[in-house]
Amino acid sequence: MPDGGDAISIRVVEGVDAVGAGAWDACAGPDNPFVGHAFLKALEDSSSVGAEAGWLPRHLVMEDSAGGLLAAAPMYVKGHSYGEYVFDHGWADAYERAGGRYYPKLQVAVPFTPVPGPRLLVRPGPGAERSREILIAGMVETARRLGVSSLHVTFPTEAEARVLEAAGLMLRRGQQFHWHNQGYESFDDFLAALSSRKRKAIRKERRQVAESGVRLYALSGADIAPRHWDAFFAHYISTSDRKWGYPYLNREFFECLGASLADKVVLVMAEDDGKLVAGALNLRGNDAIYGRNWGCLGHYKFLHFEACYYRAIDYAIEHKLARVEAGAQGPHKIQRGYLPVATWSAHWFRDQGFADAVADFLRREGAAMEAESHMLGQSSPYRREDPC
Repeated sequence: MPDGGDAISIRVVEGVDAVGAGAWDACAGPDNPFVGHAFLKALEDSSSVGAEAGWLPRHLVMEDSAGGLLAAAPMYVKGHSYGEYVFDHGWADAYERAGGRYYPKLQVAVPFTPVPGPRLLVRPGPGAERSREILIAGMVETARRLGVSSLHVTFPTEAEARVLEAAGLMLRRGQQFHWHNQGYESFDDFLAALSSRKRKAIRKERRQVAESGVRLYALSGADIAPRHWDAFFAHYISTSDRKWGYPYLNREFFECLGASLADKVVLVMAEDDGKLVAGALNLRGNDAIYGRNWGCLGHYKFLHFEACYYRAIDYAIEHKLARVEAGAQGPHKIQRGYLPVATWSAHWFRDQGFADAVADFLRREGAAMEAESHMLGQSSPYRREDPC
């Protein structure tokens, strides 16, 4: 934010290509690949997001008088609540039973990606805090001008969540399970930190996969060939079909991802008797590896845990990354070394009466979530030190 009252402007653009990649990424920062220009462009270029998908890009950009980008927010007009991982279907039903129209709404998010990270993308500098405040005000004003029912910011950082709360948005607490690297030198070093029973269970799971004859390996960069993407997409579709899910991402998205972000991709593939039978897609940030999508053509006992959880831990230890974020949901991850962490979303509603009702709900839900997190924390698989 320039000093001296220099003019700034806030406008909505209909795609990330309307902003130069360098300018966008200077605001997004290098740590989280999902808010980078390349990832958002892959979603748009592949039509994984767009009018037909019900995720209409309407990104908010804030510029100085010379047209330089000061801040941005990845924002979408939504015609439904799918692909968000912060569930507001109950709010939509209540709003419409009361005679309102919940959709369309505005969503500040990375589509189909429940990865906490920056949502208020601000160019670093002495005016960054003020730019962030103006950007939030611009988001709310855009919601008002578009006449939508509500504005939702999903999976911001905790620091951003507090800024959003101070600006008048309501916070909602969620929960994920992350693995944290305590300076381990090897997987066995990590196992040594666990209780004996959990350590033995993990070794048994890994041994059973190894003895099944399935071979696993991780690919990145130029090592990922079109045949690997073809196979992974078949795995992804097969698993979505079996679980009655919806495959939000199309084959072209993975092609775009491979073309623009292959150096950030860690693709774990599983091969059985020469055939690729399963895969786990991860992206790597500066200090974390993020598990995103999984697919398998059949049932292989413990293969999901091996490909998605243990291989990610192996990779993090080898590359000295601070943590593994393995996606949404999953208390079963606790016994495999992934502990509960709080996630956040922030919400604004045009109708004040409905906002008051949601605020009451969030107070009660938040207390329950905090209690559940505390309870789950007591189930930690890590060895407890003997009291002095």
